[in-house]
Amino acid sequence: MSEQKLRDYLNRVTADLKRTRRSLRRYEAMATEPIAIVGMACRYPGGVRTPEQLWELAVSEVDAITEFPTDRGWDLASVRDRVATEASGFLRDIDRFDAEFFGISPREAVAMDPQQRLLLETAWESVERAGIAPDSLRGSDTGVFVGTCAQDYPELLRDTADQVEGYVGTGSAASVMSGRISYTLGLEGPSLTVDTACSASLVALHSAVRALRARECSLALAGGVVVMTTLSPFLEFTKQGGLAPDGRCKSFSDDADGTAWSEGAGMLALQRLSDARRDGHEVLAVIRGSAMNSDGASNGLSAPNGTAQQQVIWSALENAGLAPSDVDAVEAHGTGTRLGDPIEAGALLATYGQDRERPLLLGSLKSNIGHSQAAAGVGGVIKMVAALRTGVLPGLLHFSTPSSRIDWASGAVSPLAHTTDWPETGRPRRAGVSSFGVSGTNAHIILEQAPEPETPERRPLARDERVVWQLSGRSLPALRAQARALVDHLESRPDLAPADLAYSLATTRTRFEYSATVVGDRRAACTAFEAMARGEEPGSLTLSAARVTDSRPVWVFPGQGAQWVGMAVALWGESPVFAAAMEECAVALAPLVEWSLVDVLGDEVALGRVDVVQPVLFAVMVSLARLWRSFGVEPAAVVGHSQGEIAAACVAGALSLEDAARVVCVRSKLIAQELAGRGGMVSLPLSLAEVEDLIAPYGDGLVVAAVNGPESVVVSGTSEAVAALVEREPRARRIAVDYASHSPMVAGIRDAVLAGLSSVRPVAAEVPFYSSVTGGRVDGAELGAEYWYTNLRERVDFRRAVSGLGEGGFRVFLEMSPHPVLTTSIEEAAEAVALGTLRRGEGTLDRIRLSLALAHQHGIPVDWSAVFPDATRVELPTYAFQYQRYWPRAGSSAVDVTAAGLNVPDHPLLGAGTELPGDGGHLFTARLSLATHPWLADHAVAGTVLLPGTALLELVIHAGDEVGCHRVDELVLEKPLILPEQGSVQVQIHVDRPAADHRRTVRVFARGGANWTQHASGTLSTGEHEGGDPNPGSRPGRPRARRRSSRWRCTTLSPWRDTATARRSGA
Repeated sequence: MSEQKLRDYLNRVTADLKRTRRSLRRYEAMATEPIAIVGMACRYPGGVRTPEQLWELAVSEVDAITEFPTDRGWDLASVRDRVATEASGFLRDIDRFDAEFFGISPREAVAMDPQQRLLLETAWESVERAGIAPDSLRGSDTGVFVGTCAQDYPELLRDTADQVEGYVGTGSAASVMSGRISYTLGLEGPSLTVDTACSASLVALHSAVRALRARECSLALAGGVVVMTTLSPFLEFTKQGGLAPDGRCKSFSDDADGTAWSEGAGMLALQRLSDARRDGHEVLAVIRGSAMNSDGASNGLSAPNGTAQQQVIWSALENAGLAPSDVDAVEAHGTGTRLGDPIEAGALLATYGQDRERPLLLGSLKSNIGHSQAAAGVGGVIKMVAALRTGVLPGLLHFSTPSSRIDWASGAVSPLAHTTDWPETGRPRRAGVSSFGVSGTNAHIILEQAPEPETPERRPLARDERVVWQLSGRSLPALRAQARALVDHLESRPDLAPADLAYSLATTRTRFEYSATVVGDRRAACTAFEAMARGEEPGSLTLSAARVTDSRPVWVFPGQGAQWVGMAVALWGESPVFAAAMEECAVALAPLVEWSLVDVLGDEVALGRVDVVQPVLFAVMVSLARLWRSFGVEPAAVVGHSQGEIAAACVAGALSLEDAARVVCVRSKLIAQELAGRGGMVSLPLSLAEVEDLIAPYGDGLVVAAVNGPESVVVSGTSEAVAALVEREPRARRIAVDYASHSPMVAGIRDAVLAGLSSVRPVAAEVPFYSSVTGGRVDGAELGAEYWYTNLRERVDFRRAVSGLGEGGFRVFLEMSPHPVLTTSIEEAAEAVALGTLRRGEGTLDRIRLSLALAHQHGIPVDWSAVFPDATRVELPTYAFQYQRYWPRAGSSAVDVTAAGLNVPDHPLLGAGTELPGDGGHLFTARLSLATHPWLADHAVAGTVLLPGTALLELVIHAGDEVGCHRVDELVLEKPLILPEQGSVQVQIHVDRPAADHRRTVRVFARGGANWTQHASGTLSTGEHEGGDPNPGSRPGRPRARRRSSRWRCTTLSPWRDTATARRSGA
């Protein structure tokens, strides 16, 4: 081999070695990368519902042990002699759950193990407390790791199996503990449930740490839960002699006499530390290392193994890259048993207790709350995270004298006899947490104080700043509870800046159907939300119900009519972005007009001229679009109405600003010079067919100028014909113009328009452009002079364009105008919601903030960091769950109505039904109350709860299904059905015998007292009418409703499953 070849070979080998070493270092770093705890949530005895409450309980040395609960149906008297204790640690209200929030039916909720319910709640809260909107995780690789050890809830369901049939399996399966969270939140990372008994939650946490380091997930939820729904755990452990008679864990104390079972749930949100810092999440603490192992063949299946406990500690230290003396304290398993505590203490003394200057400090949460089994480890972690953050170590309760069964002299380990400050060491605080399972599975976690946050320099935020405050809830009562919680939070945290709070409300909370928005300073927000919490609706607060959402907004640019004097003056002064856009428009308009844009905005006389108002409106609309874009909102499509198409084409990128300015100025000048004073326009609230019949006698004197909606048409024509129509037709409303756009009169200026616009050079649009001339999508390159003449001459088919967009799946329209003029027409033409930007007399940045919030609530993405520059995420209250009782009834308390010849429809409202003898009619019954059907409380009018029209409709539909009539031909809602705050209302649905054409009359009656009242009546049919469809042209599944005086008459009705349109129709 030549010297050069040898040199080349050695260079390649050296390079390969360097790459290999770099890869090894990278893999080693990945295998030991610190894991950040970014969110925590919990439920523990003593009424603990938050990590803060758990810490307060621990640091205040509170004893949370209580007598056995009396609300679980337990026969305590019959087992008094068979249970060794009369006290333990219990959760409150385990029968209560917000099923509606999680999209779970009442029947399924009853069948769900309370452990699943608690895991759902704490998972949601841990994500919120991490500063992450839970819905933003849908479709992500987030993992779920849950520990559990008891599934005795199905025993309670035996007597009510018929009521929960089909749900018991998933309601109690251990695998569903984690799977339910992944399903509900839409998480697609690893999802597993582990059952290692008392070490389950730490084993779950260890599994989550490994998955994060292995890049199997980028966020993980890890925790555990236990709820004792029967007395079995007490009966079994009494036989083993393991329960403390007084129900207290006396961890490491000489008078320890057994453990005390308790309940709980805890959940942690975890990220790799580097990711948490990148995402700007607050790091509560860091997991440096973790390990798990098994006792193997020890002294007995359930006997602790000291050697295995030592080994799991050494493994965790190795994983963390730490020595025993680097750890200051340990949250021990500490069950208080005479066998377990000495073995655990011996393992700690043999590991952490050696070669250290200060003793290892030893504590255990079990001394406060008892042994929460599968939730014990995560509870200890939550407690120690708080201790790391505060520098305080809570003392052991029920600790008298150190256990004489432990050789304390063999190492430096000291039980925490009382609460003490964390010793100062000159390095980050560190603590271990241990859990050992009855089956022999051991786990140990090493926690470290969070590193100092990397906080960039930012400008000081004003404490009196005006911002947009947004709240959201699944229901109106939840929204009011959210308001109460926010007010309490604002009052308790005056240090938090409004911009930080508003930014956090917008970015770290999920949007729900019901929203409340306030624009103002902190005091205004407190006042408005306080009133809302009391059930009021103050004028400073905007309530909305976003039943339609879409992340792809269609931007709408109206024609003339949205203007008002002073419409952009305030915004020009408040928003640099809007001001810059207006100034660019002014430059583009200047060579084409003899007036100044800034001067005419407040000039009522000038704005009365068509050659002024149209260019001004164009400038305002284009500038508003620029402002929306500065907040991260982009159009998925654009559509314009009449001259609004010019701004739409400009915003879509088909016309340059200069060409668009030329189009609007040339056309409006020609209108002023050639058409003004010769014609007029009239709007009519009629259908196109009705209008065409109405104007037929006028010949060419009147034509349809615009079709805006199903019953919104504009007519254009000569001054004489317009005057005659207005005099003849009382529904005609004259539009404030003296010219006839979109009529044959425009033909006279065709050559002048084409000549004036000959230099316009359109290009392909960057955003889909939907034309109200053609009614469909148009390529931007077609928008030359000929198009802009046609736009002025031909009919505006706005309804067709909007309908096409709706059929294309677009559901949210955003009007770029100083006042919304097309929102009603849009919502009539498509199954969509239309939102505005400014409003007449409301042209400030405050109105923009409100419009941004409303857009956000309807699913439009907003860059809130642009709205709140320099703001950061801060702590907020978690969601205010609305609890209802979901618990199996003791015994077979439900009356077996089938024995009485009645059937029980599978329906949340109907109770029982039966065929009436003799005439083939049917009777269905129901009993409704706010206690049994709490979701009905959402439908309140002026404080009175009314049964929604859609609920009456649903009752009728289901009754029809039961008798083979699957169509409601007609339903008249005659009187509102009021639901009292207390008590119930009895409801009967009478379905008469079928007539000769197979139709049946249906009537709905109700009474809260002695007298029956008829609330609705109608006609049912099989849907197989002779002579074809009785409602030709109707769309299947879409309700159509008409109010006749004080009634709603529904002529084609949809199933209950699609009620959004029914609500909008007023049903």
